[in-house]
Amino acid sequence: MENDAAAGPAAPGAPSVVVIAAMAEEAAAFAAFATDPPVEPVGGAPWFVTVDGARVALVRSGIGFTNATIAAARCFHLFGSTVPMISIGSAGGLATDVELGDVVVGRHYVNLNADATVFGYRLGQVPGMPERYAADTHLVDHALDAVVPFRVREHVIGSSEVFVADQRAQALRAVFPDVGAVDMESAAIAQFAHVHDVPFVSVRGISDLCAPTGEQFRLHLDDASDRAARVAVGLVTARHRALASPAS
Repeated sequence: MENDAAAGPAAPGAPSVVVIAAMAEEAAAFAAFATDPPVEPVGGAPWFVTVDGARVALVRSGIGFTNATIAAARCFHLFGSTVPMISIGSAGGLATDVELGDVVVGRHYVNLNADATVFGYRLGQVPGMPERYAADTHLVDHALDAVVPFRVREHVIGSSEVFVADQRAQALRAVFPDVGAVDMESAAIAQFAHVHDVPFVSVRGISDLCAPTGEQFRLHLDDASDRAARVAVGLVTARHRALASPAS
């Protein structure tokens, strides 16, 4: 059959985790570690791949809040609330202690676009939502324990649909001093996961330091995606082994 459970469009049966990447390069970086990578670009519907024995639904969502939320909703309706969602890919380093080549694991997430302060909400807080969305602590810990030859650190991830360059970065550092990295999807998926009680974490390789142009991002997109994928693979493997181990 062309669409079997090992690789191909989503088939019945829940995977171990869902991995969502916005861009083709980010999805391909994770697929490179699968024993059965997709035979065509991953986009739209989930494709099943196997990573160190774990069955993973891999999705390329497209860039931005709406695309990310659509992908999360689709996976939620296919697999339910018990299958964790992992957002992977690149991000800009915002905090001064975040360096090019780091991987940031989001412990909390904030919507940098949200401003309902006139109604008494905190900047970055969507009305009716918490000030920060929390990641699943077990997923965060598995990601931080990944054995990789580069620095992996936890931080707050902020999301905006405006590419953050130097002037906007300065403004964001002033009003969001706890945000370490910025992307265009994590907070959207985090909000969906919060509402639907889905375990979630975002793992982001730092591709740029919010430089004046997008050249730094273009130069380091592939290696940032590879680093994030390596950490995500470590996370998936650790979780799969933990679930497979008999209870003591």
